[in-house]
Parts: sequence; C-alpha cells; structure tokens
Amino acid sequence: MGWSWILIIQLNFLIGNADGYDPLDPNGNIAIKWDVLQWSSSSYDARVSIINYQLYRHIETPGWKLSWTWPGDEVIWDMWGALAHEQGNCSEFKGEQLPYCCEKTPLILDRGPGTPFNKQVANCCRDGLLTSMIQDPSKHGAMFQMNVGTASSNVSDMTMPRNFSLGVPGYTCGDPFQVPPSRFPEEGGRRWTQALMTWNVSCSYSQFLASTAPTCCVSLSAFYNSTIVPCPQCSCGCEGIPGTKCAKPGETPLLLPQGDGQQPDLVRCSRHMCPIRVHWHVKTSYREYWRVKITVTNLNLVKNYSAWNLVVLHPNLQSITQVFSFNYRSLNEHGTINDTGMFWGIQYYNELLLQAGESGNVQTEMLLHKDPGIFTFREGWAFPRKISFNGDQCVMPSPDEYPRLPNTGPSATPPSLCIILLLSLSVIVML
Repeated sequence: MGWSWILIIQLNFLIGNADGYDPLDPNGNIAIKWDVLQWSSSSYDARVSIINYQLYRHIETPGWKLSWTWPGDEVIWDMWGALAHEQGNCSEFKGEQLPYCCEKTPLILDRGPGTPFNKQVANCCRDGLLTSMIQDPSKHGAMFQMNVGTASSNVSDMTMPRNFSLGVPGYTCGDPFQVPPSRFPEEGGRRWTQALMTWNVSCSYSQFLASTAPTCCVSLSAFYNSTIVPCPQCSCGCEGIPGTKCAKPGETPLLLPQGDGQQPDLVRCSRHMCPIRVHWHVKTSYREYWRVKITVTNLNLVKNYSAWNLVVLHPNLQSITQVFSFNYRSLNEHGTINDTGMFWGIQYYNELLLQAGESGNVQTEMLLHKDPGIFTFREGWAFPRKISFNGDQCVMPSPDEYPRLPNTGPSATPPSLCIILLLSLSVIVML
C-alpha cells in the first residue's frame, strides 16, 4: 500500500485549514447571535449569545473576550451575565447616573460562577469557557444581556456594530448579517415569543492564525520492531534558536505572569520542542483483534489542559471494539467514510491533563477488529494517518521511518558441511 494518497490527504487538509475550513468538521464555527428584545425611543435591550458549533474545538482558559466597534455614539447603560473591562470616558453625560460603559470598542468578559443572582442570566457566568458540541452540549453556549442607548438619548435607527472579535487566537469573525427573528419558548413551550430583530456573526478557526508553529507531535512504536520512531526534529521549534526558551530536566525557572495573568508557555527541552507529545504503540496482536496504546504527554511546564481531546484518522476505526479509560465517538461526517474518531477524558478521572512534572500524561488502550481485506501490519498500515490535539493537527513522522515488520523471508546462508556429506553418500549408494 503506497503512501502517496495519505500525503495528498494531509496536504489538502493543510491547504483547507489555512482559510478556516476543516474537512473533519465542515460546518464547525462559533456563532454570535444579537437579539433585540425591546426597543424604546431612548434605548434598546439586546441579548447576545455565543454558541460553539464545533464538534471538537473548544474555548479553554482564559476564555473568550468579546469585542466590537459601535457605529455611532452608543453606550451600554447596564449589563447582566457579563461585564465590560473598562467603563471608558463618560464625560458627555451629566447627572447622578453614568452609563456602565462608554467605550467605542468595549471589551466584554464573561462572569464567574460566583456572580450575584441579580446579575445573572441563563447560560452565563462560566469564566468564558465553551465546551465542544460532542464533549458537553449543555455548556457549549454563553449568553449575556445589556441595555444600549446613545449620547443623544434618541435611538431612532438600528445599526449593528462591526469588527467583532472573540479575543481567542485563531478565530476570525465576519460581518453581521440579519436573519429571521429568534423565537423563545415560555410556559413549557405552550407560548412562544420572538425577538424584534436578530443578527448573526460567524467566526471560523485557522490553526495557522492561532500559532506560528505546530503545538503537538506524534511518536510511534510497535511490538514487532524494537525501533521507537520519535517526534520529528524541530516539530514545534528548535532548541538553541534565539528567542526560543525551554527548561532542561531539573530546572525550575522563575516566570513572570503576563498582562492577563497567564503564564507564558514554557516547555521541556527536547528534540521536537512541542508542548504535547502523542505516542501510538501497537501493543498486541490476537487472532481476530489487535490492541493499541495511546499516551498523551504534557511537556508544558506552566499549563494544564482542561477538557482536552484527540481526533484520530485511521481506516480500522470503523471496527473499533472497545476503548479503555477514555470516552470515544466516531466522527462520521461524510456518510460512507467512517475512519475518524474522537477521544476525550472521563469527568472527574482524567479530563484534566496536568502540566509537566505533575503526572502530566493520560493513557488509553483500545481493541480493534482485524477486518479481512484491509487489515495488515505491513508498510506502517497500523499507524494513524493523522492526529489532532484540541483541534490542532500534530506533526507526524515521515512514513519512511514507520516501524516495519521484520524480514521473514527464507535464509540465504549456504548449506552446512553435514548436508553436503549426506548428499554425497546418497549419490554413491545410488551408483
């Protein structure tokens, strides 16, 4: 089996992913919905929803930070379920009550779980975290509400703001477009109300915009070969290059927090310099099944990965029999092709991948049925075609380096002296 078609698939994935399109999640995006609920001559109430429609990408710490640019002199008088980072210059307003936010480009942050009840709305207050559609559909959305007015106290027209941003690396948001008004159930679904107007904003993800270098790599091994194929050298960076920092074993460098309170990434020094390494080991071969062990190691010294996930492409995943210690779901997005699956941690057990030095790895094993006609250990077939961690594609070793089956062909050694003598004796007897 040749590797040319595998390289073509990977090349197409890289080209498609450059503009935000993901063939494994073709309809995935994060949608911002802007619902106008009430409107008076002086202000209007808007409900803003952020919904993650991606199958396996999620928003983790420090969370989303939504921003936009007002088209005119709009201000926010009050807000529930979120907070504006800056109040801004409200000197145009006189009186006892000032607007909540007068920024031309406000930065909106999600509130935390300890938010007072009178400042909460439904689906709010999760510190900006959004799960993926598959891992936890109940927490893949966020919502807040605000009262918007103008400096002139006259809201005669509705013009949507522009330049929306999620504040998460890799995401690009388009312009708002008007859609049919949203409908809301009441009284257990016996009555429905609807918004006055609704706009949507679609935000897509690109790995190339998120990071200048890959963030994970893959190493390989098998029971039938003593060779361990490591992650390719300089997969995520090269040790010793100016501006590249890493910590050698035993070092505990002092790190200063950045402006948002988050530590800059620092990884263990290695030949690949990746914060995440995924190891695929072909462990055992039975009569009708074969067993694989997957180990995910966190080499980042300052970051834990919450709600992590792996997406694996392998032709035998269509016949996966059992998965141990991880959750699993097939990603059958193209109908007849069922060669891609998603793995993620079990809640309260291994859903948190701790940083390096704190048992920073999670492991699973899985059994796969040996499908007649496609199963083989030859030519590296037992190894994955592609692996992604948290939605980012990992660097794979070159197919030419994959562990191969040992050569089991007949020996070419010359016949021994005893065999030669026996043959000679048999010829003499015949004579």
